[in-house]
Amino acid sequence: MTKKIDLAIVGAGPHALTLTTHLLQKRQSIRGKFLVFDPSGGWMSGWNQQFAALEIPHLRSPAVHHPDPNHFALRKFAESRPDELFAPYDLPGTQLFEDFCQDVIRVWQLQELVTPLAVKSIEPISHHLRPQFRLSLQDGQEVTVRRVVLANGSAQRQIPDWVKEIHTAYPQDRLCHSQTIDLRKLQLMGKRVLIVGGGLTSGHLAVGAIARGAKVQLMIRRQLSEKLFDAEPGWLGPKYLKDFFAQSDWEQRLTMIQQARNGGSMTPAIATQLRRQVRSGNMKIDENCQILKAQWLDENWRVECSDGSQNECDYIWLSTGTKFDVTTEPLLKDVLAAHPIPIVKGLPVLDSCLRWPGCELFIMGGLAALQVGPTARNLSGARMACEKIVPAIVKPSVAFSRSATGIKAS
Repeated sequence: MTKKIDLAIVGAGPHALTLTTHLLQKRQSIRGKFLVFDPSGGWMSGWNQQFAALEIPHLRSPAVHHPDPNHFALRKFAESRPDELFAPYDLPGTQLFEDFCQDVIRVWQLQELVTPLAVKSIEPISHHLRPQFRLSLQDGQEVTVRRVVLANGSAQRQIPDWVKEIHTAYPQDRLCHSQTIDLRKLQLMGKRVLIVGGGLTSGHLAVGAIARGAKVQLMIRRQLSEKLFDAEPGWLGPKYLKDFFAQSDWEQRLTMIQQARNGGSMTPAIATQLRRQVRSGNMKIDENCQILKAQWLDENWRVECSDGSQNECDYIWLSTGTKFDVTTEPLLKDVLAAHPIPIVKGLPVLDSCLRWPGCELFIMGGLAALQVGPTARNLSGARMACEKIVPAIVKPSVAFSRSATGIKAS
């Protein structure tokens, strides 16, 4: 028998958690009418895993950005732990933020809300009363839902072209994307690590590799860029967003987003640490430089660079970031086929509630950037997305009366 529920939230990361607290704040009676699906079975597990794997000491965004509807909740929580808010702007320590999120989950009684199953497909089905979706779960169960919020991050790893041109077999751990690296498991004494990319993640990787005895070469295709935040704070309010929302040309909006984020950047604190390591001889930074070709020579890599140099190293780590492309997100394949909509370089043109035109599917995170702005993927973007989505879900005309029937987790 197919279960029926009103609302399915796909993902249990910071965006999904933010949405859940904001929904319950506006309408307690929605409890029991929605389910959250995440293969981990818990809230924030992917986020916590990434921070731990890269040994990131604190967040990049200030303490006002977090999943609770009360802006000051994290500051209040941190009153007894003031040394875990880092200068400037009170950036929460990683452990503090994790403990705070656990407290949010406890206070809002969300512990049991996550169904430990992945959603395999989201298929729009027409129904004589109202359109619905059929969700196929990884254990073969199906769920019929009236509305879906996609909050799973849906970013894809960016892999440079030269990687696809490596024709010799090489050990998988010798060339990997930053998302698959766990510093805690690595022995790197005396090893040479080449890190590609100029964002904050590459800085954390460099610091972690050097702490394990490696020599690091950091290769950045532009100059090393130092910024406190990945987009100017003006993007969090009307200062910049007013012009952004006034812009009706979607291509222009995309250009504004790209200029605001402007590729990867490092915080001044991390950049200072890296320069110190360069002075101590543990590291070199090559700016305005890219890999043209990499060859695996049985024991190590030989790399040819755009500046004409050749280097050898033991590991190549790609800190080349992620991209958002609605046309390659597997969960949106059926929705895209049933409801074709304008797409601008991979980003869907959603309505003002972040709803996919023609159906009751909402999108949070980086894919919603054309409607939310350059910080769509950040913690602040989660709150901004909630301001648009929540009213569309809780307004009485669409509230759903039948209570949800449980889904059994395999």
